[in-house]
Amino acid sequence: MKIIDLNRQGGIGANSMYVQIGDLHLLIDSGLNPKTPGLGALPDFDRLRDVKLDLIIITHCHLDHIGGLPVVMRQHPKTPVLLTQSSRQLIEKMLHNSATVMQKQKEEDNVPGYPLFTHKDVERLMGRFVGLPYRKVKKVRGKKDEIEIVFHRSGHVAGATAVEIQHKERQIFITGDVLFEDQRTLKGAMFPAGHFDTLIIETTRGTTERAFGRERVHEIARLVASINDTIARGGSFLLPVFALGRMQEILSVLHDARQFGRLIDCPIYAAGLGMGIAEIFDELSRSTKDVQFDRRILKDLQLKPLPRKIEPGVDPKKNALYIISSGMLVERTPSYALASGLLGQARNTIGFVGYCDPDTPGGKLLATKSGQDFAFAALNVKTKVKARVERFELSGHAERDELLQFAVQTKARSIVLTHGDPDARRWFMQEIAAKLPHARIVDPVPLREYVV
Repeated sequence: MKIIDLNRQGGIGANSMYVQIGDLHLLIDSGLNPKTPGLGALPDFDRLRDVKLDLIIITHCHLDHIGGLPVVMRQHPKTPVLLTQSSRQLIEKMLHNSATVMQKQKEEDNVPGYPLFTHKDVERLMGRFVGLPYRKVKKVRGKKDEIEIVFHRSGHVAGATAVEIQHKERQIFITGDVLFEDQRTLKGAMFPAGHFDTLIIETTRGTTERAFGRERVHEIARLVASINDTIARGGSFLLPVFALGRMQEILSVLHDARQFGRLIDCPIYAAGLGMGIAEIFDELSRSTKDVQFDRRILKDLQLKPLPRKIEPGVDPKKNALYIISSGMLVERTPSYALASGLLGQARNTIGFVGYCDPDTPGGKLLATKSGQDFAFAALNVKTKVKARVERFELSGHAERDELLQFAVQTKARSIVLTHGDPDARRWFMQEIAAKLPHARIVDPVPLREYVV
């Protein structure tokens, strides 16, 4: 088995891994790096130029896993794409939204190479997507070899899957992005127990150890209390969220809190792609049963649309709760613009409920101390940090000790580390080596070929 990590910069970004098993050539995910505009955001597909891809597998529909998919599909026009049934219903909306955003970036900033694909490209490619139910066997044949593929629910977001591959007597397991704990909108991961020969495992939270008392149920209670306190003292609360998964969970959490009289009465503004995805979640809850979400939540919460114009650096003073993207305060998003006005007022709060890359505006804000200056460079705004900036441990990724325990019980002879910053991978490398001293542990250098 050969692997190449096609993510040019490593870490978490344009997730994409080429895997050769016998005479079969697979691509696992095809993401886009949100921090890098233009062609550099893509995986290095040049390494596939002379490869006849037999199959592309998508683990889930976040853009760091699907944002480059139409590009590689154009380059390999006969290769089918395998994904879960829920992802099959979500992916079209996610890709169309990405096409819209890139076109806007092209018009406003003249980003070279943008848009990487168009709406017509997305529509033309949709016929090549094949939905596979969880725990159903899919056989893929090459000229000489055959593999069997089985999807296993991995939590994280709707439609997310781990991938089990059997080739002859060898068993391979790719975790994808994982959350073992149940969320309000979907069940946690359900992985098979027992031995695998090769394990490819995510490492996102390798540097994060959840403190005692910060369990998910307590963090939800702390979030609601912080919202109530902020609104009660006349401020506004901004929740930057990922459109897929995190927005729908937060809406469900707030709906439950309001139903039980625990959420203060205040205007709630919600906008963006996440609202459309909430409608798809409602459909999925009735069709695939993979998620639990009812669109009546949107009406019960009396959600308001975001004002069309957000004045950079100006507090709108609505004494309201805002639930908008992007989750990392990426430049030129509604949350980025709104944060530029809220941050300079002590009565306000900005609360992060998911992973923030340290190099994004959200990651940089979390590392900035109260009273220091913070620059919203894309808006030409600089302000002192006076608002409360809080992090709530509601990540969509599994705790490191849970993943470590799973890795150890597989007794895999080869373990490949993916989807994590260098320090996170280093923690997994050390801990796995101590517990599985005979295993070969690979932290792949981008674009280098490994035999495992």
